[in-house]
Amino acid sequence: MRRREFIALGGSVVVGAWPRNGCAQQPQKLNRIGIIGVGSPTVTMVGSEPDSPYTRAFLAGMREHGYVYGKHFVTEPRSGEGIPARFPSLVAELVALQPDVIVAPGPVLPWLKQASSTIPIVMTATSDPVEEGYVESLAHPGRNFTGLSLQSFELTGKRFELLKELVPGTGPIAVFWDRSRQWRAAEASASLFGLTLLSIEIRDPGEIEASFKTASDARAHSLLVFAAGHLFGRATQVAELATRNRLPAMYELREYVEAGGLISYSANLLDIWRRAASFVDRILKGARPAELPVEQPTDFDLLINLKAARALGLAVPPTLLARADEVIE
Repeated sequence: MRRREFIALGGSVVVGAWPRNGCAQQPQKLNRIGIIGVGSPTVTMVGSEPDSPYTRAFLAGMREHGYVYGKHFVTEPRSGEGIPARFPSLVAELVALQPDVIVAPGPVLPWLKQASSTIPIVMTATSDPVEEGYVESLAHPGRNFTGLSLQSFELTGKRFELLKELVPGTGPIAVFWDRSRQWRAAEASASLFGLTLLSIEIRDPGEIEASFKTASDARAHSLLVFAAGHLFGRATQVAELATRNRLPAMYELREYVEAGGLISYSANLLDIWRRAASFVDRILKGARPAELPVEQPTDFDLLINLKAARALGLAVPPTLLARADEVIE
């Protein structure tokens, strides 16, 4: 994986010095870092060599900043394991432990916002942290939240453009969403391209299969899947249902394509989790989240899964293949 570049919006960053022991008898503090996952089982997030790729990427970032697991810090991992209904209890459990900092992805953040205004929260990608009320502005967060924005809503128009190039036609494009902001972003972009959309809200994981039937019955000719909290932990199921229902789908995140989906255009989540370690580093050294500007990705990946295309009977245009950052055979 090549390293991605990020930009930090204007604003000063206060970085304290690494604390030094005053005498041999004074032990170094062992920091506790809470980590919340969405889909991976909690057992895959445990320890210094976890199986979860996101936790592993974060720990790699911590090593880059000189931290040794078990010496400078330990993690307190929790995961919803694909069941968003678990998030409130997991957040309450983790907040009760009073860790030094919590690292968490977008779907978990609403509950963290309700649960604590004092524990530093490092976001590992959320689509619009300002509108969702986690920060006052990207440059000056002003609260206990900081971290990285996914900048995903701004890419909605580009996703529609790529999807139309791959699947030309005049039929409606179904949109799977679970937050109103996602649907509003889709509507705004569709108006610019003259597209007809079919709104399908996913309110519960149990609605996924029925949602595909709704799209098929409405004769949708393609599909846009936002990385909804109800869907991300079930990427393989979503990809399989898209193929079974003959619906070419554009996904908000590459993880869906790696699970068998057709095409995605997004920032790299693994790199975002690795970059989150730089925020944790600064917070542990004394910086306040309110003063750490939220970072935005500036580089995005186009992934195409040719196996999925063949299963759908699609011929991927050579011009589109030439622009792909990665092609899965």
